[in-house]
Amino acid sequence: MKQGYHKKNNQFHHKHSLGQNFITDDALFAQLVELSGVGPEDTVLEIGPGAGGMTKVLSKKCKKVISIEIDSTLIPILKVTLHHCNNVELIHGDIMQVNLQEIMGDKGAFHVVANIPYYLTTDLMQMLLSSKLSIESISVMVQAEAAQRMVAQPGEEGWGMLAVKTQYYYDAQIVLDVPACMFTPPPKVDSAFVTMRRLSEPSVQVENEEMFFKVAKAAFAMRRKTMANNLIASFRISREEAENWLSACGLERTVRGETMSLQDFANLANDR
Repeated sequence: MKQGYHKKNNQFHHKHSLGQNFITDDALFAQLVELSGVGPEDTVLEIGPGAGGMTKVLSKKCKKVISIEIDSTLIPILKVTLHHCNNVELIHGDIMQVNLQEIMGDKGAFHVVANIPYYLTTDLMQMLLSSKLSIESISVMVQAEAAQRMVAQPGEEGWGMLAVKTQYYYDAQIVLDVPACMFTPPPKVDSAFVTMRRLSEPSVQVENEEMFFKVAKAAFAMRRKTMANNLIASFRISREEAENWLSACGLERTVRGETMSLQDFANLANDR
């Protein structure tokens, strides 16, 4: 979800293709920045500054703000809005295409704050979660359903790879529910603000992260199948090998992936 607009024929119009819905409440901007936990010594990467409402708040709160905006028609507006914000660096570009290593690689540890368009949530979160950059925290406004998928627990409907990747690296919490009426135009669904604090070390100990995520991915490949069936398909092993693998890790041979925990995935990965 974004906070943005562009000007045409002296009127402001939303770009539906970019998922633009506006937040105009200054008090909400201040609350979101406060909830993000960023402070005067922090550098922030802001994704999708829109019209710059949150950017201004971040500028007053933080040491440095790097804002990346995809909409070329918003750049002139942002330059005016942020004219007095000397600690803001504005970049015109697509967050999925820019070289973040080049932009943020020499900035040291930093925080991410973003209002994410619904259509971009999964791809952007996967990109951030897989990044090798020094991201200390991620604070995002997303569709409420997507927020639930980040914090879901084993056995819950939203439990899947997004939750696994999020919770492996971060302590994630939904800190604020934001109703659709807070946006202009209001979307058809509510949103939520999620804060994710980087853990000092991953939540479970694994010998090989690639294997850990391969096991987890297998668990959700075919949700109606047992984990044994998913292991057979993903690892090209026999049923006997799959069931023995599960048993060796203390798991029932009929267990389903959507009920398994991060520790269960770690145990399987470490036993491979």
